[in-house]
Amino acid sequence: MKESPRCDSCTRFTVCTHRSDFFILSGRKKEKRLSDIQSEMSACLRPSLLPAPPPAPTWRSSLLFGVSSFSRKLITRASSTTSTTTMSDAAARELKEGIAEFYDESSSLWEDIWGDHMHHGFYEPDSSVSVSDHRAAQVRMIEETLRFAGVSEDPTKRPKNVVDVGCGIGGSSRYLAKKFGAKCQGITLSPVQAQRANALAAARGLADKVSFQVGDALQQPFPDGQFDLVWSMESGEHMPDKSKFVSELARVTAPAGTIIIVTWCHRDLAPSEESLQPWEQELLKKICDAYYLPAWCSTADYVKLLQSLSLEDIKAEDWSQNVAPFWPAVIHSALTWKGFTSLLRTGKLSILCCWNLYVISYNYLDISAKRLNITSWIS
Repeated sequence: MKESPRCDSCTRFTVCTHRSDFFILSGRKKEKRLSDIQSEMSACLRPSLLPAPPPAPTWRSSLLFGVSSFSRKLITRASSTTSTTTMSDAAARELKEGIAEFYDESSSLWEDIWGDHMHHGFYEPDSSVSVSDHRAAQVRMIEETLRFAGVSEDPTKRPKNVVDVGCGIGGSSRYLAKKFGAKCQGITLSPVQAQRANALAAARGLADKVSFQVGDALQQPFPDGQFDLVWSMESGEHMPDKSKFVSELARVTAPAGTIIIVTWCHRDLAPSEESLQPWEQELLKKICDAYYLPAWCSTADYVKLLQSLSLEDIKAEDWSQNVAPFWPAVIHSALTWKGFTSLLRTGKLSILCCWNLYVISYNYLDISAKRLNITSWIS
């Protein structure tokens, strides 16, 4: 039996089928005039200088931290798979409407089961966890992200103005507001999420600290240089234009401010590769179709984009092993009586979403079996 191509990142993010990783990247913005940064951005982001997108993406989970900067030593090669294509107006509108509808319908389900936070939990690699652990792990994800990015808790240095790009129901914003005493503003495409986030802020006495509105991450409703901490927790994968996404994050960041991106990415290509393997593309497409995800990019692509915006202290780290235990907890939570009844109260999109959790897990098992030459175990 012919063995499938070996995947160097196969152990990084179980649910993502071997070709996915979970990374964090961060960077720090130079203390320079905004006009200088804008002129550099305009030159660096000319379409003619941007690489072409892949035929179809595969994914990893990536955490990128950008304190208006990234680690130069991590920038070794520019991948040819950066998603920089410009969608037609109709396609972009359809994608935005699909994302909004998906979260309008499913957010109450996630809140019932997961609580405030609609993102992965952080665990020790290969740990065995129960469903009850996941809420604490989600809070730990926030703390580990802040630690990685070097966000200071010193009252004279801690962030004072924060934007939460892709805020969900506002869990990160409320946490950061309480931790740092900061003013936080969140944007989401979902009116239901924005309304629920504001209601939760008021109920917890944080209405004077945090606020939420419907907004597009690619056209943020904020002036230049407003925030000293720009936070994107697992929203970048929904962005159809990664270069525009990153440039908007940099635009609203104050000089010496911090940008943190936690996102799903496909694996970096080898020097001899021009695209992902066909079987990788096929598996990734199933995930993209299920969750309104456009073309993805690699961690190396994100680093290159951040570097092009004159960020400093750029660094990236693979956390796929740390988030892998979260997915079994997610799937098991959907199989509880509470999960089942919550699912029935939502609509068809939520039911489809939960079905796709199973599909994703099955695909992971399928690829695992192929790598081990035990395809016959899969019916």
